[in-house]
Order: sequence, then structure tokens, then C-alpha cells
Amino acid sequence: MKELIKIHSKSHPNIELKGIRGHFVTPSSHINYFLDMTTMKTRLSEASTAAKELSRQIMLSTVVDTIVCIDGCEIIGAFLAEELTRAGVYSRNAHQTIYIVTPEYASGQMLFRDNYLPMIKDKNVLLLLASATTGRTVTKAVQTLTYYGATISGVSAIFSAANAVVGIPINALFTTSDIPEYKTYHSEECAMCKEKQPIDAFANAFGYSAIQ
Repeated sequence: MKELIKIHSKSHPNIELKGIRGHFVTPSSHINYFLDMTTMKTRLSEASTAAKELSRQIMLSTVVDTIVCIDGCEIIGAFLAEELTRAGVYSRNAHQTIYIVTPEYASGQMLFRDNYLPMIKDKNVLLLLASATTGRTVTKAVQTLTYYGATISGVSAIFSAANAVVGIPINALFTTSDIPEYKTYHSEECAMCKEKQPIDAFANAFGYSAIQ
């Protein structure tokens, strides 16, 4: 793997994405860059700044009752709810506040327990995730939330390789225009595998584990 690179957002100089080039295997694809969002998801100042920028992308056009956070984005989600509330974004909730929830997973299937259903059913749900590459996670989440009776009001991500998934536009802080060399492949179509490039690490939303 090559050394860490830093990519700055075109919209805000203090929003920084870290990237490591290599051959990474994720649960849904092979990618040539691991995008490290750890500090953006966990450091107060970075999470707050990211949330402010995400809120600007949607505050004029989105009704939000609930933010469903995936990939460890709960801190950003809380700040985003605060920013949207401050901006006067409309919520139909009785207390005029926004819920922030995280799904549970069982055998790879996303689910919400009965005590969370009042926050999902008949609510306008904003899906917030760290990365949308193949679109598989977004598709599964949309299908699950729709099954539980939610209306998807929008999808926001820190990074997205797609402009839209299942007809829903994705608002992102970073796209492939910020990382022109970024590539994602289905495992059976991976160009790096075909070129016999060794796998450097296994990666998911929590991070990566290098192969020694």
C-alpha cells in the first residue's frame, strides 16, 4: 500500500478525507482506495463541520423526521439534526424534533425492533452513511425502510461513487471527481485481481486489516 494522501473538500477547506491506495476487499466490492473517515466520524470539530456542509445541501428541499445512520455516522447525524433544526427544516414529529437511529443487523439483514418503529413508520427518513460505492448498501437500506413504512426523503454520504441509487439522488461531501483514480469492481471483475495484484487488506466501515 502507498502512503496516506489527504483530499480537501472543494466546498470547505477544513473538511478533509484521507485515502490510502492499494488493493482492498470490502463486503461488496474490490476498491483501489481505502477512504479513512475515522476522525471525521469521531472528532467533535470534524463531525460538526461535516454536518454543517451536509445540511447546506439539503436544508432547502428536504423534510426530515428521522435520520438513519449507517457506517458509524451517529455523531455526524446528531450534529446534522441540530443544523437542520436550526435552519427550520420541517419535521412532522409531535415534539418537532428529529430522531437519530441506527439499524440492527441479523445475518446481514437490516432490521428495526418494535420500540424503534414509531421513529420509522410513516416518517420522512434521511439516510446518512459514510460511503456509497456499489450502491448495494443504499439499495438494501431503502428497501428495508420502505418495508417498515418509511418515506425516503434523501440520502447523504461523506463519499459517493454514484450520483443516484434506485432513483434517489445522493448528496455527498466527496465524489469521484475529487479522487479521479478511484475504482470499484465486483469481485469477479476486479482488474487488480486479473493483473495478479496481491490483496493488501480487508476493509469495511470500521477500518481495514492488512494482510501480513
